[in-house]
Amino acid sequence: MPLPDFLIAGAPKAGTTALHSALQQHPELYLSKIKEPKYFLTDGPPPGRGGPGDAATYQEHVWRRADYEALFTEAPPGTLTGESTPFYLYDLAAQRRIHAAIPGVRLIVTLRDPVERAHSNWTHLWSAGLEPIGDLVRACEAEQRRIADGWGHFWHYVSLGRYGEQLEHLFGLFPRDQVLIFRYRDIVDRPAATLDRICAFLGVRQGVLTEVPRENVTAHPAAGARHLMLSMVRRRLPAALAGPVEALLQRRGPARRPLSWEQRQQLIPYFADDIHLLQRVTGEDFSDWLRPRERSGGLVGVRPPGQRQARNGRRS
Repeated sequence: MPLPDFLIAGAPKAGTTALHSALQQHPELYLSKIKEPKYFLTDGPPPGRGGPGDAATYQEHVWRRADYEALFTEAPPGTLTGESTPFYLYDLAAQRRIHAAIPGVRLIVTLRDPVERAHSNWTHLWSAGLEPIGDLVRACEAEQRRIADGWGHFWHYVSLGRYGEQLEHLFGLFPRDQVLIFRYRDIVDRPAATLDRICAFLGVRQGVLTEVPRENVTAHPAAGARHLMLSMVRRRLPAALAGPVEALLQRRGPARRPLSWEQRQQLIPYFADDIHLLQRVTGEDFSDWLRPRERSGGLVGVRPPGQRQARNGRRS
């Protein structure tokens, strides 16, 4: 059976869930019903443990070749097949596995201001009751210890946003004409034009898709005794029983609050050298990521009524 023709490869918290949903509406494209199968992240079974919630995430991996190929068996004849696993860009071993298996694959990459991306990532885990550190700056300071302790990719707030290193490695494997790079804000500010650009890159009809749905909008519940209590309960529960507690944590949660310039100044040094590398690798200007934000936090507004934080992947 054939492997996918294209991959939405990253970055996490840069609109990949919404983009997956949008592209599913194109009649010439077929995207896996499971968003984020994570197949190329391992050579076999995933680990069994890690940080809070990681064991449940690892159980969602579609890691057997036959199961992965089966994701695309329902694709209508003549359609292009694809899937979205936003950790493929970050995981250099995954990049090598992809190249070995499907060297002609087309790769779609969305880049988001790395400080904003880290903040959204942290808020996602905070709102789920999994992040025990109530401050992004301190959580970033804990990252290397967490990595050493085997916590999963989604806890790597800083490392996930070092796109220069990731793309430099990717371009050592794939020709640049197989990689489409654009910014997260293009999805938000110019959805129709951005979708047309993606369709042109994939070689399918343009003008079909005009909107990117508001998916996976991050709520930001306030710190306090209620959040502390529910989070402690959540971290002790198996995944099958955690849903109601997560719903309580996120109930009526406001939009993600912006970082202050002081907080941003503490985080930019994690990324400054990599942003300069990214500019050399891509030939594009990303210097705005080193400055204060004109727009920051809550970019896509309050979570739509009835929507919960996305849970990607397949439960085993």
